Amino acid sequence: MLIEHIGIAVKDLDAGNELFGKLFGKPHYKTERVESEHVDTSFFQLGESKIELLHATASESAIAKFIVKKGEGIHHIAFGVENIEKEIERLKAEGFQPISDKPKKGADNKLVFFFHPKSANGVLIELCQEIK
Repeated sequence: MLIEHIGIAVKDLDAGNELFGKLFGKPHYKTERVESEHVDTSFFQLGESKIELLHATASESAIAKFIVKKGEGIHHIAFGVENIEKEIERLKAEGFQPISDKPKKGADNKLVFFFHPKSANGVLIELCQEIK
């Protein structure tokens, strides 16, 4: 398991890209809309890990609700795994509380699955696996 990316919720994707581009000294390498989650994403590559900026495209988006409740900031930590089904079962057996029943297609050509922050000291945990 490795840190695949850290997701950061932003109110304005263009402003976020400008700010983090200055911080990292380079521009984002891609943007992508995930219609099912009502979110636009932007990715920065930092070594082997990435930073994903998340911007809500609708008020019912989990990102919109997050920003209303907590403001902009770190939304989740994503861990890259080779076998998402196996890791889901392992973490469920360890007591982590899943948010959904099965993985779904996310951004950046990944299958994704989330565990509730209540079961991880307030941190939303994402597992992601490259779709082959």
